[in-house]
Amino acid sequence: MAYRFLSSRIVPSSNRLSRRFIFIFTISLSFMYLCYSILFCSGTIMPNQRLEEHRCVRLKNMGSKKLLQKSHYCTISAKARVISDETRAVGLLNLTGNQSKHSAFQKTQDVLDHKQSNNSNSPKYGNKKLPNALIVGVKKGGTRAVLEFIRIHPDVRALGTEPHFFDRNYDKGLDWYRGLMPRTLDSQITMEKTPSYFVTREAPRRISNMSRETKLIVVVRNPVTRAISDYTQTLSKKPDIPSFEELAFKNRSQGIVDTSWNAIRIGMYILHLENWLQYFRLSQIHFVSGERLITDPAGELGRVQDFLGLKRIITDKHFYFNRTKGFPCLKKPESSSQPRCLGKSKGRTHVQIDQEVIEQLREFYRPFNVKFYEMVGHDFRWD
Repeated sequence: MAYRFLSSRIVPSSNRLSRRFIFIFTISLSFMYLCYSILFCSGTIMPNQRLEEHRCVRLKNMGSKKLLQKSHYCTISAKARVISDETRAVGLLNLTGNQSKHSAFQKTQDVLDHKQSNNSNSPKYGNKKLPNALIVGVKKGGTRAVLEFIRIHPDVRALGTEPHFFDRNYDKGLDWYRGLMPRTLDSQITMEKTPSYFVTREAPRRISNMSRETKLIVVVRNPVTRAISDYTQTLSKKPDIPSFEELAFKNRSQGIVDTSWNAIRIGMYILHLENWLQYFRLSQIHFVSGERLITDPAGELGRVQDFLGLKRIITDKHFYFNRTKGFPCLKKPESSSQPRCLGKSKGRTHVQIDQEVIEQLREFYRPFNVKFYEMVGHDFRWD
């Protein structure tokens, strides 16, 4: 009828070309109506999750208990909906390769965290937990590199900043500390790093009070090189400080080292380790070589993954050596146009120190190093 009506009103019956055009136009309208009907029906059968969540929130605010009971989505517990979303995230990982798997997982987690921070009524994905593992030291040893490398593992979620809870903010309480942590699933490890913990006398006892099963990672480095790196960093912020030699020695001619200077004291690893062993078993502490972290990052990260009980997913295919920085970087993730390297403050050129001063410090550290090797059962070959 629509076809006859249009054709009779608009054009003469003798014009075949016009009739053909009207026929095609009519068929197109019918096809569009059919597509719209199909889409509308599918939206009714499979409602959008966001709309359903919004509807549940509105019903709850209105106190409409009967309507809530009629809504199938609202009767599903928040936990069940979280499990469903987690399942979809795992499915995404299974559909991707190893390299894309890591970036896909991190993307999923970042999106979920962002949604939660922007919408207080949205379901919570995972829980904020106290850390299972801590990178406790040492300053200028390579702790930032270990954190950035290990956090690409899909089973690790790490706090990016240093909270300094066990040395500076302990009076704020564990609830405050837990609130800083990223949300994690039951299968994931929560981590944070604060290098000053290793040399803070109260830190081992406080961490032990939180959990005696906490796993500890300590990144160590040749103490002489570490002290020079420490001084270089301080000099970049405070150009007027005394020379390295003046700070390192009480009496340079007699070779008396000033152990009260923090840059020197940090490198006396055995003294700090003895304090930690009063509260933790040696098997709970993993030592990463700062030197091998540069020459063989995949090997060092492999041992870290073993220590944390993780599958070895981070391998040598994730790294390349940046000759400009003199440091390994992570290869370009699929989600980025550039590779991931540490910041400008990492890999900076050290201040030139007289070779005689370096030899005096090596002699000073040697007995401390030997005791440290014996205690941990590994020779780091710094002498």
